[in-house]
Amino acid sequence: MQLINTALLSDVCAQAAASPRLRMNYNFHDRLDAPAQRLINALQPGTELPVHRHRHTAETYLLLQGSLRVMFYDDNKNIVEETVLSRENGVMGVHIPAGQWHTLEVLEPDTAIFEVKDGPYTPLQAEDML
Repeated sequence: MQLINTALLSDVCAQAAASPRLRMNYNFHDRLDAPAQRLINALQPGTELPVHRHRHTAETYLLLQGSLRVMFYDDNKNIVEETVLSRENGVMGVHIPAGQWHTLEVLEPDTAIFEVKDGPYTPLQAEDML
C-alpha cells in the first residue's frame, strides 16, 4: 500500500524546490511504458512549462494542495480559456482533452497535483510545443 499523505507531499515538494526545474514527479506507475501514467507532480512558483499538447492522450489534474492556473490555447498561441485550481474557489481539477494546447502557472509554493494520462510516456516533440 502506498499512502498519499502530507509526509509524501512534503517530501516531493522539497525535492521540487531543490530541483533546477522547480518541479518533481513521484510516479505510481512501475515503468515509463505502462499503459496508465499516474503520478504526483509537485510544482513550485517559477517553474516553466512550455505551451504544449499531448496528441494521443487526454490528461487529468486533481489538486492535492496549493493553487495553479491552467491555460488553454489555440493554434496561434492565444489563450482561449483558463481556470484556477484552488481550494478557495472550489475548483479541484481539470480534464484536458487530447490535442489541446495548454500550460500552467504555479500560484503558491508547494503546489501538488495528481496527474493521470495514458501511457506509454513519450517526451514532447518540437511539433507538440507552441
